Amino acid sequence: MAAVLTTTRLLGVGSYVPDKVLSNFDLERMVDTTDAWIVERTGIRERRIAPESMATSDLATRAAEGALEFAGRSASEVDLIIVATVTPDMMFPSTACLVQRKLGASSAAAFDVNAACTGFVYAVATASAFLSTGSYRLALVIGADTLSRITDWTDRATCVLFGDGAGAVVIESSSVNAPPGEILGSYLAADGTGWEVLMQPAGGSQMPASRETVDARLHSIKMNGNQVYKFAVRAMGNAVKECLSRCGLTCDDLDLLIPHQANMRIIEAAAQRLGVPESKVVVNIDRYGNMSSASIPVALDEAVRAGRLESGDIGVMVAFGGGLTWGATAFRW
Repeated sequence: MAAVLTTTRLLGVGSYVPDKVLSNFDLERMVDTTDAWIVERTGIRERRIAPESMATSDLATRAAEGALEFAGRSASEVDLIIVATVTPDMMFPSTACLVQRKLGASSAAAFDVNAACTGFVYAVATASAFLSTGSYRLALVIGADTLSRITDWTDRATCVLFGDGAGAVVIESSSVNAPPGEILGSYLAADGTGWEVLMQPAGGSQMPASRETVDARLHSIKMNGNQVYKFAVRAMGNAVKECLSRCGLTCDDLDLLIPHQANMRIIEAAAQRLGVPESKVVVNIDRYGNMSSASIPVALDEAVRAGRLESGDIGVMVAFGGGLTWGATAFRW
């Protein structure tokens, strides 16, 4: 007998960022750059840096606790945990398993998703698909990264961009189409021919860690900024339109756009391409920089708690990242 499909909805949101602030003025003392140059080129003024004592799973757990509290649910009720990250605590076990242990969510299946900065959107779509078949009932989806651990702090072109943080959502299956947070649909895409544009070269099976790879700083983020910009603007615009179209909607129906916070110029160009006014775009890149998988859930949490979503509003989360990957998820609040 075929499984009966149900709907899914966002039940709770939460986020956590470390206390330590690294400002552009701090970076002026570290590399050849200026606050004015960073703000003009990226829109970033400061970012958060995790202390050495905190791993990605620690940030993820704190964000998850906030989302569970918001949803009014306990960890024991969660039966699926997905963590989107490119900076796991270790190669294995998964960061999701470590979060499961720290939360005490003993009934949950747990695994990680790696789609770079698009990871959270991929994870939400994956969880929603599992829930819609009835395989699971309550999922915890987390985007968490400590990019400071894989940043080359001598490379002025990239070290100004990244920060650490985590965001989480609780998603439940529902037998009725009802807000708040009804997930309407997702669109995911990838183009592996662009793998060299944004990557961490060493540390995997292709280039295992060695004295040479460490000395050459090959365990840090490498990026072709110009190529990423061209790809990102096009990809985010197309992802939003395709996602909305699959849900029977258009950009005219959009009330709030929650984009990946990679670069202010990219956000502005993508919004302009879509015809979405500034008032309908969530931006926090000035305070956090690029937190990879954490960017969207942190922005979503802040938007919800600030009252930027009203009942019935249509929101879209959209991201792009290494792989190359891109995608979007639409929901009705």
